Amino acid sequence: MSSDKVSRFPYPFSSDVYRYSNNSLLLDPPIAIEVTPEYEDEITLKRKLLTDCHSRCYQSLPHTLQAQWEVVSVVLHHLAETYPASFTLDKKENLWTFTNHILNETATFMFGDAGTLPIEPLDFVGRHVQEDLIVMGQRDNDLFLDAGQLCFPANWSLQFNLGMNFVEIHTPIPGFSADRLDEKIRNFIMRLENGQPWVRRNWSLNAGHKLDSSLETFHLWGQKRKEITAENAGQEVYLRVEVQKLFRLPRTHAVLFTIHTHLISLQELSLNRDYAKQLYHVLVELPDFIADYKGMKLFRGQTINYLHNLFNEAGC
Repeated sequence: MSSDKVSRFPYPFSSDVYRYSNNSLLLDPPIAIEVTPEYEDEITLKRKLLTDCHSRCYQSLPHTLQAQWEVVSVVLHHLAETYPASFTLDKKENLWTFTNHILNETATFMFGDAGTLPIEPLDFVGRHVQEDLIVMGQRDNDLFLDAGQLCFPANWSLQFNLGMNFVEIHTPIPGFSADRLDEKIRNFIMRLENGQPWVRRNWSLNAGHKLDSSLETFHLWGQKRKEITAENAGQEVYLRVEVQKLFRLPRTHAVLFTIHTHLISLQELSLNRDYAKQLYHVLVELPDFIADYKGMKLFRGQTINYLHNLFNEAGC
């Protein structure tokens, strides 16, 4: 195990108590994309999912092409400017040439002309980043899920949610509408300004190392939750954190969500004793309705027991 993985893991907790909240912070530096050592493995998995089940992983409404091109511009510029040794972008007016040096791939296209790409612009650019990419359109004083490339969902369906507004999408979350939190967060997002992106961290526990936890494939991964014990939880239970970044697109006024999913096993996380102890306290205190929604009902107790035993064995 490597302490480097723990040190770069986006640990989500700031206290021993967790409740739903708008935990967004101004994003500094304002970069939408992060390239990690898992890049090649995750891009390979992403592309396989897009090949095998494209309609599950990619959806768009017809009016979104302009917003898709805005996403292409944001993502390619951020890649080239932040990781110049790995990505380059050459522009001759509207003729753009993007090179991914990690994958040894080059694409040349006319920016704004979807006919010069083999697939839709959002689908194209998403195949070069680890993040899932979601476009929320803003109109009629509301936000709507208009397009997305979603390969690594945490128990939700892009196909089902396409076209829904923000509150409808989040209706299944128990307690999320308490004190109108869903509306408050929607209104916060609607006030986003161009050039001032925000970031938040969402978390859950996974049974097994599974980035693709879509509703449509529940039959393939859901049973794993019944196999967790206090003895195997260190290897089989993963803390899953989604780093969600929100960018206002200036021309269409749509909002881009980039979602980078990180997984770390409890055994790896326990290299940082403070992290593991705090996770223990969070899980013990966590209300049942939140634990149930996050999908850990069947193995929460076993995970708590694992962490408790870990501290007892260490004498701390």
